[in-house]
Amino acid sequence: MMNIHEIVLNTQSERVAVEFIQKFCSEKQDLYDQKILKEADKSQITKIKNMSIPEKGRSIDSVVNEMIKDIYQYRYLTNHPRFLGFIPGPASTISWLGDIITSAYNLHAGSFMNCPTASCIEQELIHWFCSQAGYSNEAGGLFVSGGSMANMTALCAARDKILTENQQHLGVAYVSDQTHSSVAKGLRIIGISNSRIRKISTDMNFRMDIKQLECAIQSDIAEGLIPFAVIASVGTTNTGSIDPLEEIAFLCKQYKLWMHVDGAFGASVLLSKKYKHLLKGIENSDSISWDAHKWLFQTYGCGMVLVKDRTNLVNSYHTNPEYLKDLETEDDCINAYDIGMELTRPARGLKLWLTLQVVGSDVLGEAIEHGFLLAEWAEDELKKNREVEILSPAQLAIINFRYAPQTFTEEQKDALNQMISKKMLEDGYAGVFTTELNGKKVLRICAIHPDATEYDMRSTVERLNQYYKEIYQSMKEE
Repeated sequence: MMNIHEIVLNTQSERVAVEFIQKFCSEKQDLYDQKILKEADKSQITKIKNMSIPEKGRSIDSVVNEMIKDIYQYRYLTNHPRFLGFIPGPASTISWLGDIITSAYNLHAGSFMNCPTASCIEQELIHWFCSQAGYSNEAGGLFVSGGSMANMTALCAARDKILTENQQHLGVAYVSDQTHSSVAKGLRIIGISNSRIRKISTDMNFRMDIKQLECAIQSDIAEGLIPFAVIASVGTTNTGSIDPLEEIAFLCKQYKLWMHVDGAFGASVLLSKKYKHLLKGIENSDSISWDAHKWLFQTYGCGMVLVKDRTNLVNSYHTNPEYLKDLETEDDCINAYDIGMELTRPARGLKLWLTLQVVGSDVLGEAIEHGFLLAEWAEDELKKNREVEILSPAQLAIINFRYAPQTFTEEQKDALNQMISKKMLEDGYAGVFTTELNGKKVLRICAIHPDATEYDMRSTVERLNQYYKEIYQSMKEE
């Protein structure tokens, strides 16, 4: 009878893994011609639910084939050049390779001694990204699972820096009406209730209103509360807007608040020589969240939190139980569990390091600049249609618009645009989803795929125009 040790190290598994990689690489070449969505119907979901756990093991070949056929193929193809929904994560094959290698070695990157060279690479990479943001040598940070964890990690440090334990119930944080929902969620988790989270309105360009922010801070101080953090956005999820960083930094300095920048999407612009100036003022922040699995084209699970003064992370997260005494390090060697929440953690940064080593930072910067162009091509094509209303012009690869025939009510326009999105998804040519701006249902394009072309953008808009004509006519006839 095969024991668990033999199962884990079974060379059959290695053979199947190699065969799968070869098959996957072959299929990936045909990605461009595939539909962006393969939907699982109720019968398929029922089939999955009925896959019980067997008492006796099965052939690895049959199980892997079953996973490919019945599980993995049902999904949005977020790596498709015309997947334009949400903020997609088109992953490079180099990052994918780095993920495979890192998983194969299964490094425990919680402490420096467990994998000193990998830990050193992660920290050197963090320092390099800190330097891109304009931080000094006192800065530091950590690779985390994504923007949500990065935001919470930084805001916990902000809470501990500004507030004593007895003051935490008085702490107030400030977000805008366009701030990502993960920020408020993280604030609640660290003990800042909804009643202490102020949502500041945005201006006509969907940027945080500075005058309203200062009024809110002054009002809270007058009420005996303690403002402790402002969260600025660099590349909001809806519109790609950049909050007025320099003005926010000035207020934070004046009122002694922590300035956190949610740059999960937009911080990658720091690698663009052409557009880096758009983030002027980010160097004055106290912390930044930055997702490499968005606009740096990494596989998922590669986020970063950067902090201007790394001792703030140590003060919040350092731990020293008896069972970790043997893993204590010298001053210049950092244990990841001393600056973040995880004790056991993977080496998330190695695939990004591999990508940068192979292609260089200039190529990544140029790929980011390509995203700006894609949105501008889409906008140019949209402006040819007089029935299109652009609510937020192309910026940071995002554009928001809607079809707005004059004879339709607002409710009809909302329904119209929702149906256009649904029609495009059913067609499978491109992934164009909706969001809401100023109470209006709008279509949103986020185009960051480096393989997407001008033709992709213009042909997508042409299809949207055609769907508009068909749906508009059917709605008129009802």
